Amino acid sequence: FSHAGHLSSISLTGAAQNSLGLLLAANLGHAVPNPWITWFKAGIVPGLVGLILTPLIVYKICPPEIKETPEAPKIAAKKLQDMGPMRKIEWMVAGTMLATMVLWIVGDAIGISGASAAMIGITMQMIGGVLTWDDLLGEKGAWDTLIWFAALVGMSAQLKNLGLIAHLSNGVNSFLATMNMGWPAVFVGLHTAYFLLHYLFASQTAQLAALGAAFLATMIGAGTPPILAALTIPFHTNLFGAITHYASGQAAVYYGSGYYDMKTTFRVGAIIGVLNLVIWGVVGAFWWKLIGIY
Repeated sequence: FSHAGHLSSISLTGAAQNSLGLLLAANLGHAVPNPWITWFKAGIVPGLVGLILTPLIVYKICPPEIKETPEAPKIAAKKLQDMGPMRKIEWMVAGTMLATMVLWIVGDAIGISGASAAMIGITMQMIGGVLTWDDLLGEKGAWDTLIWFAALVGMSAQLKNLGLIAHLSNGVNSFLATMNMGWPAVFVGLHTAYFLLHYLFASQTAQLAALGAAFLATMIGAGTPPILAALTIPFHTNLFGAITHYASGQAAVYYGSGYYDMKTTFRVGAIIGVLNLVIWGVVGAFWWKLIGIY
């Protein structure tokens, strides 16, 4: 669970809050060009490093009681054999998902938005019998996300139009200017504050919606390259989903399983949270410089 944030940060479609972060940046006038490709290029290297290091660190600080399962590959092979070859409907799922991913990747070049690509994929699955209308109606989490995102993005846009975000950002930037801080120091300081503030939030999306626009505006106002700010805020939002038992929706589910106590949750969460910041702050910084993000 602790390393899932890296997976969510590698792909734009890896978490719901990813698109929200880019929408907030676009509302501030800093849209990320070719978002799927840009996101993937920026996230793949630090994400892979995190996927390698995080399990190793967790294994050391919280070793499992059972360390060897020699029968697991045989059991898995037997289960696959019992399932038999892929059925027509399973091939349909694979095909439509692949087509949707391709449209997400090349959509900008052919004039198809991410939302249109998703609708095309869902329509293909409905025509192919993979999904029914009742299936769609039963996805309460997806409908919640749709309704809340629409409201939150709309509120963010209105706050910008009313000048509140600019007012707050200008105030903070004026204070920072008196301290003669360059944009790298502001960038690191705001990300540190963003991490610590998550101990007060019970949702990654809620924090991004509440603070994302203001933090983005302040970073950019201090001189941070807009694309760097637009990408790293949602990256960061993915990475602290395991620091507490209430840090994200999935955190509550894992904690509720009863396999570890609250002390372990906070101890491991704090260590891995800081490790994630170091991985993405150090490896990411070198990689983003190399590919021209800043």
